[in-house]
Amino acid sequence: MKSSLRERAILFRGTLQEFGWGCSRKLRTASALLVFLFAPRLSCADVLKIVVNDTIQPITDEFIGRALAEAKVKNDQALLIEINTPGGLVESTREIIEKIVDSPVPVIVYVTPSGSRAASAGFFILESADIAAMAPGTNTGAAHPVTLGGSKMDDVMKQKVENDLAALMRSVATRRGRNVDIAESGVRESKSFTEQEALSKKLIDYVASSEDDLFRQLEGKTIKRFDGKTVTLKLVGQPVRPFEMTLKQKILDRLMDPNVAFILLAVGLLSLYVEFNHPGAVLPGTVGVIFILLAVFALNLLPVRFAALALIVGSFALFALEAKFASHGVLTTGGIVLLTLGGLLLIDGPIPELRVRLFTALAVSAPLGLITAFLMGIALRARRNKVVTGVQGLVGEIGIAQSPLVPEGKVFVHGEIWNAISSKPVPLGSKVVVRGVRGLQLEVAPLSAPDSSPSRDARFINGPASC
Repeated sequence: MKSSLRERAILFRGTLQEFGWGCSRKLRTASALLVFLFAPRLSCADVLKIVVNDTIQPITDEFIGRALAEAKVKNDQALLIEINTPGGLVESTREIIEKIVDSPVPVIVYVTPSGSRAASAGFFILESADIAAMAPGTNTGAAHPVTLGGSKMDDVMKQKVENDLAALMRSVATRRGRNVDIAESGVRESKSFTEQEALSKKLIDYVASSEDDLFRQLEGKTIKRFDGKTVTLKLVGQPVRPFEMTLKQKILDRLMDPNVAFILLAVGLLSLYVEFNHPGAVLPGTVGVIFILLAVFALNLLPVRFAALALIVGSFALFALEAKFASHGVLTTGGIVLLTLGGLLLIDGPIPELRVRLFTALAVSAPLGLITAFLMGIALRARRNKVVTGVQGLVGEIGIAQSPLVPEGKVFVHGEIWNAISSKPVPLGSKVVVRGVRGLQLEVAPLSAPDSSPSRDARFINGPASC
């Protein structure tokens, strides 16, 4: 591309000379204009750089795909992927490998900084790159397939999955000219390799202490692409352009953390419960809907066990029953246990980083269980309490007859005078009790006066009994 543009510039200058411009001022002006127009395209292309410091999942796949597309559009010399990952999902790994091997721009995967790793899925991505490099103190490998949730697979399924991934590794390592047998052992035997072991066994191409050191080692080297073409790299002194995730990708990447998804789901369910018990509060319901939708979006991209969702729903059912039946905390404890198990089993992650941590499950389950049981207890006690407002709140109140009730008249209740009807005649000034409300008229009954006859003790005090 560069040579073609340079040839066109020389041809253009020769054409100007044919028209008699010679070495005149016009030629110098035209040449300057030519340099100005073609300089951006004649300059060396950048090196695009991204950092993958996360599990391999759909958002990681989207991010790397965007970076490869950007490098292709800008005609960059190479894409540098600095990686530090414990592994991730097989499907996302396959899609990333497919994008890398199809990229027209050379891809450099560099495991850095020291102490980092490219384990499991990261090992596949490292081996698929045009250039595989590691920093001192890093490791890679341990790519043996693991069942979702970490459970033991049966022998037939284990063999199928293992053979499938081993074939993928052989295909990638063969085309990249790496040690196929050793690379396959990282899949079948879950072997791990330090940077020096990986270099000596021809799993990687370079060990570099820094980005600049890596570029110096690559300077002028000719590499063979996946399609058989060759490219000579000239990276020393070239500008390195960082490429970041979009705001959407950053948000989704955080949501893809199983611990965050579980917290969103649990808090969303609690917020909806509060809204159902306090209709019209609006805020809890709004928060609940938003949180649950965000959790559902994340869970849709993650491998989810639907039985775990049933456990989570069952835990809230036990919390509700605790408020209705006095189990002295037994139902609440059962709900906390179910919510904890539901959280731990919610995501079928092949690695611990793609599962809900025990600490997170307990930290969410215990407080939510206690809060939910407490709120439900308050709600049920409020429903059982006597109504103290409105017309029904008058039932059982004591009033005073403002006029004789024979059977209708006026009574004074709660600071107000009401029309009343009595089942028995009531004299003026007598106390009555409200038995019901019929429209704007109270149904009352005379209040039984306490027994006014003196007690035996009172008679004894007032005077000795006769013999």
